[in-house]
Order: sequence, then structure tokens, then C-alpha cells
Amino acid sequence: MKLFTKAIEAKAQAQYKFGADMEKQVIVAKFFNPTGPGTWWLMNQDPNDLDYLWGVVDLFEVEVGSFLKSELENFTGRFELGIERDLHFEEVNAKELYLELLRNQR
Repeated sequence: MKLFTKAIEAKAQAQYKFGADMEKQVIVAKFFNPTGPGTWWLMNQDPNDLDYLWGVVDLFEVEVGSFLKSELENFTGRFELGIERDLHFEEVNAKELYLELLRNQR
């Protein structure tokens, strides 16, 4: 499965101008490790450095920050499975998602 479609990248790049302002952005894609911990929600992508992504990450705790496209694409976990994209994910406001994840973390 292709993790990053042209449509996902176009939406993420269009939001890059908002930086870390989660109120003005939606989560455009959700990625997860099917064999272990790790979920990444993509907010934006640097149009000048396509490897640089920004979003919400739930690995050991819920955080907002940067992660690399290449790391998601090249990760190999148990059973030789890589990171997958949630094909049924629907866009949601980034701040709303982040606050919900924090509430559920407690």
C-alpha cells in the first residue's frame, strides 16, 4: 500500500504555512504500526523538504512534533510488516483530535 498519495501530500503541504497552529489545520492522514506501538496523524509537510512532516504522534505518549516521511516508509516491524495508512480515516480538526487523545491517555 502506498502511504502517501498525491492528494494527501497536496493537502499537507497547503497547511505548512500554519506551522504548529492546530486550530487552523485538519489531520489529513493517519498511519499506524500494525504489529506494535505507534500512530502518526499528519497535519503538514514542508513543500521544500518532502521528508519533513508535522503532526500528532502517539508512540509512548501523545505529542505534537515532527517526524520523517522516510522513516515511516522504510520501517520494518515484526513479521516484516511496515507502517500502514488507515484507509477509512476521515479528516478531523487537529486540535480536537489532540485534546481527545490527551483525555483518553489519562
